[in-house]
Amino acid sequence: MERLNGDGLKGDKATSNDQHNEKEVNGEADTMPEELPVDSGWDDVYDSTLPPSSGSSTRDSGDSDYLAQRRSARTLYDYLTWQLNLTPFSDIDRNIAFSIIDGIDEDGYLRADLEEILESLDDAEIELDEVEAVLHRIQQFDPPGVGARNLQECLLIQLKQLPEPHAAADMTTRLVKDHFDLLAQQDHNQIKRKLKIDDEELSAINQLIRSLIPRPGSLVADSEPQYVIPDVFVTRRNGTWHVDLNAEAAPKLRVNPEYARLIRRADNSDDNNYLKNHLQEARWFIKSLMSRNETLLRVATKIVELQREFFEHGEEAMKPLVLRDIAEALELHESTISRVTTQKYMHTPRGTLEFKYFFSSHVSTAGGGECSATAIRALIKKLVAAEKPNKPLSDNKLASILADQGIQVARRTVAKYRESMAIPPSNERKRLI
Repeated sequence: MERLNGDGLKGDKATSNDQHNEKEVNGEADTMPEELPVDSGWDDVYDSTLPPSSGSSTRDSGDSDYLAQRRSARTLYDYLTWQLNLTPFSDIDRNIAFSIIDGIDEDGYLRADLEEILESLDDAEIELDEVEAVLHRIQQFDPPGVGARNLQECLLIQLKQLPEPHAAADMTTRLVKDHFDLLAQQDHNQIKRKLKIDDEELSAINQLIRSLIPRPGSLVADSEPQYVIPDVFVTRRNGTWHVDLNAEAAPKLRVNPEYARLIRRADNSDDNNYLKNHLQEARWFIKSLMSRNETLLRVATKIVELQREFFEHGEEAMKPLVLRDIAEALELHESTISRVTTQKYMHTPRGTLEFKYFFSSHVSTAGGGECSATAIRALIKKLVAAEKPNKPLSDNKLASILADQGIQVARRTVAKYRESMAIPPSNERKRLI
């Protein structure tokens, strides 16, 4: 009868296994195993940036760095170069194409002259016609209109590459090619006379032109997004506006207790004095941050208090406000308010706004009161949005309407506010329905 050991193995077999394991431990194994035991794993040294699989553990999925998985920004140059490598070119034409792509800016326009590109190639055998032929091939690349030397050529390229036939394509091409100056001036009467078309056909042409992209490079070139982190949150709770600091934006600092324990109170040695000085500086630094956060919260609270009408009714209710008003209310220096409100953002129900947004100059009203520049810009934007497309409001008319509402503002001031909002003048806004 064979004897079993504690592991359930037969005695002779267990002895053989023990001897075999001992040989492996002592490095006397007859053959080298494919995998050797180690005291650490790959994940202990390197963090994986790949998305966790369905069978991964909870810890692995929680430690994944999703920001590391984002692709880098793609430029228009990279996109055109990628298309160039997929297009059959001779060696000479490829060098020409690279030089042309180097001269294309972020908007998609070729800013270098063909003569300059020819000189940069430093090849006497290459002629200007060859450079222009390669340019025409690059102008067939995506996005449509890339490689154009001006807006007129950009629009013509896009009209030629329309994905679907358009009834007004031929007439629009003729307008852009032969009467581009009339199109820039929005001279509708002359356009109808030159092309011998009616209002309906002109409306179709305008709709087609507005569907084109004046800066084709903007469709491709992108950059890493820069996210704004608000410093404070403004919320309405129980009918009252509340301002709270963003805990994630404020740095979390503390003094290392082990470092503080090294200091001996009664010791005046150089090393101990060195530790004392650095500990004191650290505490002052933390105290300064706390004071900064307190000032930031006080300023934000006062802004919300003074601009409560804006939070409840919108831009048209914005009150005139300057730094001096906040400084006097909080008994602080005006320069301190300026530093606190610079590059600081407030998350509100009306969006994430910079502190400086709430400060604007004032304009006198007929009743002896004041109106903020922000409110005036909001009114101008509202009036322009409601105007008739075929009869837009001029700056004089806008000033007259504002005067009827009790806001005395000059025509040039209306023009300044309109330009600051990127609203074109009335002659450029005029269009047919």
